[in-house]
Amino acid sequence: MDLDIAGRTAIVAASSRGLGFACADALAREGVAVTLNARDEAGLADAAAALVERHGATVRTVAGDVGDPATRDALLDACPAPDILVTNNGGPPPGRFADWDRAAWIAALDANMLAPLDLIRRALPGMVERRFGRIVNITSAMVKTPLSPMGLSTGARTGLTSVAKALSKDVASANVTINNLLPERIDTGRQRQMAELHAGLAGITVEEAYAHMATTVAAGRLGRPEEVGDACAFLCSAQAGFISGQNLQLDGGSSAGLI
Repeated sequence: MDLDIAGRTAIVAASSRGLGFACADALAREGVAVTLNARDEAGLADAAAALVERHGATVRTVAGDVGDPATRDALLDACPAPDILVTNNGGPPPGRFADWDRAAWIAALDANMLAPLDLIRRALPGMVERRFGRIVNITSAMVKTPLSPMGLSTGARTGLTSVAKALSKDVASANVTINNLLPERIDTGRQRQMAELHAGLAGITVEEAYAHMATTVAAGRLGRPEEVGDACAFLCSAQAGFISGQNLQLDGGSSAGLI
């Protein structure tokens, strides 16, 4: 299927590796000019080179933490009129509610709610004026099925989900969509961190922790980053203009909820 977005421009936050890179890769494959972002300059350069080699893509890069306002300024300087915005950022580490003070909560909100909302606020008017826009927030399945060790992440991302839903209704008539991807058990570096944590707590090997994770997924395996990237690309397509305000779970069919 031709997604009819060749020649469009995109900002993809936190995109040198993992799910962010998978989304940038899928968009670049469709002919979208992408602006990448990451804190690690060497990793960012490698990611950009990979997209150019694979797809002959037009790629710009902005080094820095997307939670920093200066980095967001630089992203919008590099791509001042994005047609597509994919928000993403690393989540806070798991922990215990009793250990999270005000500073921990503010840091989580800054990184995983306020930073993406600021990018959306600044990109949205131009999208509405041009009558095309696709915004995809990479959040987490924990938004629908929260677990207490992930409370910092869940709290911040649920706030983002709520605001995104409200905004989606305001801009749908301008052919601007806002959707969320809710990944779970995707085989990324973040998942390896979780496997190592599980292994340490349970006294098992990392390989055994991975095998246990697979048993918790209805599909019997972890998800692949490129599956998330392809879902993102479709939500950014011309054909997805009637899909907005949605939370798409990518969990191998594991969710027990009806909706």
